[in-house]
This record gives sequence, C-alpha cells and structure tokens, in this order.
Amino acid sequence: MIKRILITGGAGFLGSHLCDRLVEQGQDVICVDNFFTSQKSNIAHLLDWPNFELIRHDITHPLFLEVDEIYNLACPAAPGHYQYNPIKTTKTSVMGAINVLGLAKRVNAKLFHSSTSEVYGDPDVHPQPESYRGNVNCIGPRACYDEGKRAAETLMFDYRRQNHVNIRVVRIFNTYGPRMHPFDGRVVSNFIRQALRGDNITIYGDGKQTRSFCFVDDLIDGFIKMMDAPDDFPGPVNLGNPGEFSILELAELVLELTGSSSKIVQSKELPEDDPLQRQPDITLAREKLDWEPKIPLREGLAETVKWFQGVDLSSFRAPTPNY
Repeated sequence: MIKRILITGGAGFLGSHLCDRLVEQGQDVICVDNFFTSQKSNIAHLLDWPNFELIRHDITHPLFLEVDEIYNLACPAAPGHYQYNPIKTTKTSVMGAINVLGLAKRVNAKLFHSSTSEVYGDPDVHPQPESYRGNVNCIGPRACYDEGKRAAETLMFDYRRQNHVNIRVVRIFNTYGPRMHPFDGRVVSNFIRQALRGDNITIYGDGKQTRSFCFVDDLIDGFIKMMDAPDDFPGPVNLGNPGEFSILELAELVLELTGSSSKIVQSKELPEDDPLQRQPDITLAREKLDWEPKIPLREGLAETVKWFQGVDLSSFRAPTPNY
C-alpha cells in the first residue's frame, strides 16, 4: 500500500537522503523545509517525480495535511548553526514537536522523531545507553539544542501517554556523508574542506576527544526500520556507529584520503560544554530493530570526499557566519 509520508526538514542532509529512499520505494512523499540550513539542490533531482511534493514552511507554525506517517527531522543540528539563533532553535525543537504531534493526533499518523546524542550532554557514562539520563548544562551555549531536544522527547512521550499518539524516537549520533553542508562547522566537513583547499586542518583542544561516525546510508536504514517497528516499541533508541575515533585520527585519515599536503594545527580551545567522549551503546537497536551500521569509516569517508570534490563550494550559501 502506498503511504502518504511527511518529512519535515526534508531538504536537509539527512532528510534529503530519506526523501530519496522513500520516493524510490514508490511512497507519496511531502517534503517540508524552511531552507535555513538546507539546500534546494539536495532535492532538486526529485522535483519532477510525480510522488514528490515540496512545501516551503517553518514548523514553528502549525501544518495541516492528510498523511499516514511523519518523520520529524526539522532543526539546525550543527553547533554553529543552532547557536546562531538559540531562541529560534529552542522554538523549532519545542513548538515544532507540538505542531507535528498535533497533526499526528488529528490524522492518526505514526510519528518518527529525530532526537540526538546531545541529550546525553558531556557524558560521565561511556558508552551511552538509552537509560543514561545525561549530564547537560541547562544554561550553557549548547542548551538551546540539548534542552530543546530533551523537551521534545518529553512532549513525545506525554502525547503517547495522554493522547495515544503512535510515536517512535531515535537518538542520532554523529552522521556524515554526501550532501553534508560544507559550511556546517562540523568536524568531518571542516576537515575535508580544509584538506581540499590545502588549508591547515584546525583541531579544537588536543585532538584526543573522541566521536563515533555513522555513514548516512546506514542511518537511513535505521530510520525506516524504526518507523516499521512494532507500535509497542516507541524508543528512545540510539542510532549511530559504535566505532570510536579520536579527532586527531579523523584528521589523519582525511589527509590520507584526499592526498592533501595540509598540516594539522592544534590551535583552538575546546568549545564550552563540548563532550570529550561520545559513543553509542546500540544494544537496543540490535535487539529491537536488527540494525547495526555496516559501512566502515574509511569507506564512508572516501564516498564523502568524492562528493566534496564534485561540488562547487561557492554555490553553497553559508546559513550563518559561524563556520
């Protein structure tokens, strides 16, 4: 049966890949985006498909559509972007959640919500299971995103308990791949862009802080499996790659894959509240979704570098001055 599926933030990095997958499946896809951090070029190739529709809309305002499923992906996710207008970021997380929950309640749609590993803050438990309640600074510069996403999770589960809305919540860990915004300020895009230009690769702190990097194709597999999971499993569930790498190791791998002569320069202070370790415990995803990432970092980075080499960086609009 063909489903009518709404994807908020559908022109973004993750949203556009999800649009691709669902359009190719033959689903009737409605992409909603306000194009703050996304690019029209991400979904331009879908505009002529008869089962794809694009609506320019900000989900801090109500949305009235008839749909069977909703993927709520709308929110700036890179620190430079979400800190640029922190009040707007909190509104997008909280008011956006209220609006999609109201829509899901009205039309009895399944609602997938993209939360984040940032709900764990700077963790003192490693790796992070879903049962860990986090170590978040509620008044720090990252709180607009961290606490906005935590509040959105609260709303999801309150709507489930009070109004029986059929939700499913995933906590996304660092993801990379083609269509990352080149100026999103994230470590993968920063390093690749700097290496291809021959600029110094700048590392915050000593480079020993770790991250776990999941290739976008693996993550989209997890999204669809979670949406199709039994209704008695609302999550939250971690989706990410448990392979852990230091930032310095990532920089060295980018240099190898690009063949760049750039130098690694450890010259920047670690940003406030930046976590020193981030690694998902994906035991629950394996048990409940039969999901785990399959693409190793070297292979995924090679695909990402190839994409960066094939695009004109001057055609990308930097959403904020923070990159």
